[in-house]
Amino acid sequence: MAVVIDAPAIRTVGLGRRYRGRWALEDCTLDIPAGRVVGLVGPNGAGKSTLLNLVMGLLAPSAGTVEVLGDRPGTGPRELARVGFVAQDAPVYAHLTVADHLRFGARLNPGWDDAYARRRVEELGLDPARKAGRLSGGQRAQLALTLAVAKRGDLLVLDEPAASLDPLARRELLESLAEAVADRAMSVVLSSHLVSDLEHACDHLVVLNAGRVRLTGDIGVLLAEHRAVTGNREADLEELVLTHLGRTTKETAK
Repeated sequence: MAVVIDAPAIRTVGLGRRYRGRWALEDCTLDIPAGRVVGLVGPNGAGKSTLLNLVMGLLAPSAGTVEVLGDRPGTGPRELARVGFVAQDAPVYAHLTVADHLRFGARLNPGWDDAYARRRVEELGLDPARKAGRLSGGQRAQLALTLAVAKRGDLLVLDEPAASLDPLARRELLESLAEAVADRAMSVVLSSHLVSDLEHACDHLVVLNAGRVRLTGDIGVLLAEHRAVTGNREADLEELVLTHLGRTTKETAK
C-alpha cells in the first residue's frame, strides 16, 4: 500500500508517558510528515525511545493520543505489516541462522521482498548458514535493517540503530539506510543522540530534551531561519541543535 503523502506518518496530540511519577515524555504534539526522512535527536534520556515505543505500540500512553499511518499503534496485523522497526540493540535471534531470519520474515510479512533481502545479504557478505549470534555488532545491525526494509512497509522506525557500532560500521549502516530509502518511497524516523548521524541522512528534524519537544520542522527551513537570526551563514545542523538544547538547559535550571 502506498504512502498517503497528504496525511502525516505519525500524529501525536498531548502524548505523554509517566514512570513512577516522573514524565519521560510530556505534552508531545507532533505531525511527522509522510515520505520524509525524519531525524529524532536529543541527549540520552531525552524521551526518544519512549516516543518510539509509544509509536510502535510497545508502551501505552499515560496521556494523549498517537496515530501511525492513520491507525492506533498495534491494532492488528495490517498495521504492523506497514511498519518496520529496528530497536536500539538491533535485536536478532542469536540461535537462528541468517537464512532462518529471511524465512521467518517471509512467513510473517505479506509484503515481504525476498529478492531484496537475499540480494542485501549477498552484498553485505553475510553467510546465510551463520548463526546471528556469531555475527559482529555491525553485521547484526545490517541484518536487522535488511529485515525491516524487506517488509516493504510504509514507515521505517529506527531507534539509535548505530549507537553501539564503531565509526566504520556506523557509516556503512547509514549508507545502507540511504540506499534503502532511495530504492523505495517510504517514511523514515531515525533517532540518535549524535547529530552527525542525521546531518546527511535526514530532511526533517525533531529535537527532544527533558521529555518535551523543543524544535520541529524542515531542516532546510530551520537552518535558514537560524542563520538569519544568528547572522552566521556557516551555521550547521549541530549548531542549530545545540542552541536549542542549551536553551532547554537554561529553562530547566530556572
